[in-house]
Amino acid sequence: MRRSSPSMNDVAKAAGVSLGTVSNVLNNPAKVADTTRRRVEAAIVRLGFVRNGAARSLSSGTSSTLGFVIIDLSNSFFLDMARGAEREASRAGMNVLLANADMDRGKQHTYLSLFEEERVAGVLLAPEQSSSAETRSLRSRGMPLVVLNDPSVDPAVWAVQTDNVRGGYLAARHLVSLGRRRLLFAGPDHLAVVQQRFQGVQHAVREAGGGVALELTRTDGVRVEDGRRVGDELLECPDQDRPDGVIAGADLLALGLIHALVVDGRLRVPQDVAVVGYDNNRSAWNSVIPITTLDQAGEEMGRAATQMLLSLINGTMSEPQRPVITEPFLVARESTIGR
Repeated sequence: MRRSSPSMNDVAKAAGVSLGTVSNVLNNPAKVADTTRRRVEAAIVRLGFVRNGAARSLSSGTSSTLGFVIIDLSNSFFLDMARGAEREASRAGMNVLLANADMDRGKQHTYLSLFEEERVAGVLLAPEQSSSAETRSLRSRGMPLVVLNDPSVDPAVWAVQTDNVRGGYLAARHLVSLGRRRLLFAGPDHLAVVQQRFQGVQHAVREAGGGVALELTRTDGVRVEDGRRVGDELLECPDQDRPDGVIAGADLLALGLIHALVVDGRLRVPQDVAVVGYDNNRSAWNSVIPITTLDQAGEEMGRAATQMLLSLINGTMSEPQRPVITEPFLVARESTIGR
């Protein structure tokens, strides 16, 4: 049997004070004499009393907590978002509760419902794509909401995005500047962020003129095994047709591709094939050949989204503005520039 938690009434009885005095110790300690405050605090410790934050939010109409639902905490890009959100919230005297949806739309819905039930002050959401129905539902019930990293988000929703087109452009331009002339882009066609990156690659190739060729390989997803399949395809290409530079739609794709080439041993990275990933995921840092990648400024996104959410909560901004766009930047490593 689970023991019931001690209540404020229990604390008041144990300390020999009124319920209002206990409330003041918790919320306005400056109003309570030091000796009385210490007696109440001792009773709180002795009984193991924990304040009911949800009940307090209901009674006061306010909460000091923000909810943040993240699609995949195994990707350090999203961890950077969370870190930026926590730092900005802390400056405002707020706390952030993190929930990992783990690439599962059902879990995402469950966590959003839970945060709403717990009366958090507002919600940050880095979602699965095409979550418009979920965001509309939250907004219709008055929940302050900011969405991160979802190009498909409804224009009426407050949002923070990264410039994926710019990132793809920087990746391709980097390879062209290194003398690579046969480029390959690898990624799925069902992810809008990946398609935006491909648009940027196309722009850089057009800008380079007719001396640079571009091929496209569609993958099922952005997992390591998808990258391995791309690596196997490269190994089967005739020498004269093989790309000498690859832009992967995500770091895990790049990691799998490099692993396939290293295990086989016939092609060297970057001497024969230079590889660029995207995200600056932890896999890019720890790969056997560190991966050149695009950092999406995750901390900046988290900070900007939290600032926007706090403005929405405080009523200082009421109408959605154009999305805040952060700029990615290239991080050059061994997979393109060697040791």
